[in-house]
Amino acid sequence: MSRFFPPALLAALLLGAVGGAKAEARFVQTPYAPPKVVLDIYLDDPAKLGAALYWLRGIILPLSAPPYDYDPETIKVVLHGTELVTLAKKNEAKYREVVQRMRYYADKGIEFKVCGLALEDYGYTLKDLQDFVQVVPSAMTELIHWQNQGYALITPQILDKKFNIEDIR
Repeated sequence: MSRFFPPALLAALLLGAVGGAKAEARFVQTPYAPPKVVLDIYLDDPAKLGAALYWLRGIILPLSAPPYDYDPETIKVVLHGTELVTLAKKNEAKYREVVQRMRYYADKGIEFKVCGLALEDYGYTLKDLQDFVQVVPSAMTELIHWQNQGYALITPQILDKKFNIEDIR
């Protein structure tokens, strides 16, 4: 018997070395609390908004299903980059899919807030935007406000996809 390893550990090491059965991953049901989240969306290309909305989906889907069954009413989305053009009524046909997804989330209680300063920069007014949008004075002050209320800040990072999943799996 080795004086450096307990017998059970020595046996496990030997079995692993000679091709013993390998364990598999296991699912862990984390006891999540209701989410208090503010998403900071500032994109360099409005076409990336669809990918950014997948971050929102990644929060909502698991938390709205059992065992959690949480309502997403404590999720805020603050937009202040090029993605603002997707919210202009005149651009609805061009960005139909992302507008429909945002409207779906808004109907579930998620608030979409647009920076008033950025709105001015783009030359839009309240009447130019979709009806589910709330305009706030500033994205920065809005983000600070919600963080001071205990909301977690998530900033989606949307990278250009270089690989097809099937090619790299």
